[in-house]
Amino acid sequence: MMSVARHLTTAELDAGLDAIRASPREAGVLEMIVRRPAVGVREILEEGELDLARGLVGDTWHTRGSRRTPDGSPHPDMQLNIMGSRAAALVAQRKDRWALAGDQLFVDLDLSEKNVPAGTRLAVGSAVLEVTAQPHTGCQKFVERFGREAMMFVNSPIGRELHLRGINARVVQPGVIRVGDVVRKIATEGPPPPDRDCP
Repeated sequence: MMSVARHLTTAELDAGLDAIRASPREAGVLEMIVRRPAVGVREILEEGELDLARGLVGDTWHTRGSRRTPDGSPHPDMQLNIMGSRAAALVAQRKDRWALAGDQLFVDLDLSEKNVPAGTRLAVGSAVLEVTAQPHTGCQKFVERFGREAMMFVNSPIGRELHLRGINARVVQPGVIRVGDVVRKIATEGPPPPDRDCP
């Protein structure tokens, strides 16, 4: 069971910005993989499989509806929630509480809008992910777990610029990922990827 921690003040959160801004820009590390097999349940994995249709295999993304799709189906551009590990470490204070954020991947990489805009591709393990334009913002559960000031911090103008709450991504090349894998930006020049719905 994950223990409770004191919620940080705005001043304490602001004091952590320099460390977050120092995150590596081109290549970082996959620090944690979290699978969500059911609502409110978290499984910390050493290894995970990323699939074009299911996202993180064993996660409930593909069965969860979305308010952002016309028919309420799972949003294809929100397969994976990725949070910067330095931002997670700041708001959660202890690594055993990172998973409370609800993201599947925690990476030590600069996730700012300037560094990884929508369309950026990230190679991790044998998989490739593509950052999508869907915003990832704090919600009421984030408030309950990390405090109202933490939500205001990640949703502030600087928080949105740095993507402190994280980013959304989709799988464009399936593969296996492991904790400790390098996460690196890769070039996206060339023809567009084939339609994922085609055989």
